[in-house]
Amino acid sequence: MDVARRNNVTVTGNPHGRTVVLAHGFGCDQNMWRLTVPALAEDYRVVLFDYVGSGRSDASAFTEDHYASLDGYARDVVEVCEALDLRDAIFVGHSVSAMVGVLAAGAAKERIGALVMVAPSPRYIDDADYAGGFSAEDIDELLASLSFATGQAGQAPHAVVQALTGLLDSFGDGLDDDTAVLATWPPTSGLA
Repeated sequence: MDVARRNNVTVTGNPHGRTVVLAHGFGCDQNMWRLTVPALAEDYRVVLFDYVGSGRSDASAFTEDHYASLDGYARDVVEVCEALDLRDAIFVGHSVSAMVGVLAAGAAKERIGALVMVAPSPRYIDDADYAGGFSAEDIDELLASLSFATGQAGQAPHAVVQALTGLLDSFGDGLDDDTAVLATWPPTSGLA
């Protein structure tokens, strides 16, 4: 499958500038960056994309096996970077995309040279020892609103939500082992 079509890849801005990849958060699409892109476009090459199941991505590309963990989304990011032959790109990840960016950068260090994490979370689902994520009621409400908004054609987004609910719940369980990675990446800071 063509990666650019699968992920509705858009490239804009300065073709000679350092590349900034803007990755939207859960429940959004690349349109969320519409006010940010003009501020970056003069100096940076800007890459936007939609995760499968979001925006104008190819919903037929969704499989539960591939997207059962954040690794599937990170593999897609790496494939987008490979398809565009990106080197030393700045990956800006909003919300859950911050964690996807950590995984993608670890898998393709030559492609992603810096991470900018916008509103990342160490855990996405509340439990008895953690408050700061989503409650079970929040997830049920989100599923209901997405189902209503997408109607019969929205099976892929609904399936994405169901897959993410389980994997986000388990993500925080293993966080202690990865805390050092989150604390030391990127090796440099800023967009320059």
